[in-house]
Amino acid sequence: MVAEHGPVVGEMSEAAVLQAILGRLGPSPVPVGPGDDAAVLDAGDGRIVATVDTLVHGPDFRLAWTSGYDLGWKAAAVNLADVAAMGARPTALLVALALPAGTALAFVTAVADGLRDACAALAPGCTVAGGDLTVSQTLTVAVTALGVLDGAAPVLRSGARAGDVVALAGDAGVAARGLQILFDRFRDGAGRPVPVDAQQLSADDAHAVAQQLRPAPHIHLGPVAARAGATAMMDVSDGLALDASRLAAASAVTLDLHTAALGDDPALALSGGEDHALLATFPSDAVLPEGFRPIGRVRAAGDDRLSVDGSPYTGHTGWDPYRDGGTAGG
Repeated sequence: MVAEHGPVVGEMSEAAVLQAILGRLGPSPVPVGPGDDAAVLDAGDGRIVATVDTLVHGPDFRLAWTSGYDLGWKAAAVNLADVAAMGARPTALLVALALPAGTALAFVTAVADGLRDACAALAPGCTVAGGDLTVSQTLTVAVTALGVLDGAAPVLRSGARAGDVVALAGDAGVAARGLQILFDRFRDGAGRPVPVDAQQLSADDAHAVAQQLRPAPHIHLGPVAARAGATAMMDVSDGLALDASRLAAASAVTLDLHTAALGDDPALALSGGEDHALLATFPSDAVLPEGFRPIGRVRAAGDDRLSVDGSPYTGHTGWDPYRDGGTAGG
């Protein structure tokens, strides 16, 4: 992060850093955007969907593997996915950056570029509407995402009913494979991350690493699923098995997933996270929207919240930051 050429944020005023960021974001479509004490947004039907997610250097990303652009893109994508999982349309992001004094200004503007481009690609019309800057020893990006329901009811985790089809839009296990590649191939003898050498990656490897560093969830399918009658939905961020168990618990049912629908590596598809696919349930007679594929059925509540091919799931359940995050830097 320390610049060899060009300024670092510790040599600049907050106003100068902010101006550099705003210069990358472009004009804001909201009624009042960055530059005032608070943003003013259109609320549509009067209801706002809101979520927040924080990325911290060490447990959530490693700078040896992650560019500023990747970090901005991922910070946007993971929050946009949570809005979409409610059946809502994302409209605005509020971004707080805690930056070490040695952070290169070029890194910060690359974060802004990633935020801008992720919004444009994944949720057209969504914009960075404001945020905050502060100094910290640990690089941290906290994003609050806002969305609107456009008159529809929110799709909750608690609506799945016995007989529903379980469906997924997006990958399962690909980002986890990308993380495995990073840890297996791009660390030195002491276990410290080293930059990725693209020449060591096959096309499939490169795709998996890209899915980990720069996920591209199907944000537009959230409102589509809501209109198609989805009874429950959530973003798969911590692993399909863990998140399916959460949806099952909220709905007081059992989800039975089918390994034949989970690709070549069902174990990784079940345990791996960060693809940010949309997991949804639909009535048995519903036509699944294009982009969703069936992966199981909702059963009446049993002794276990999650079963696979009819048997209780006993494998790894997914990502828990308090269990798995550790304190490693990068």
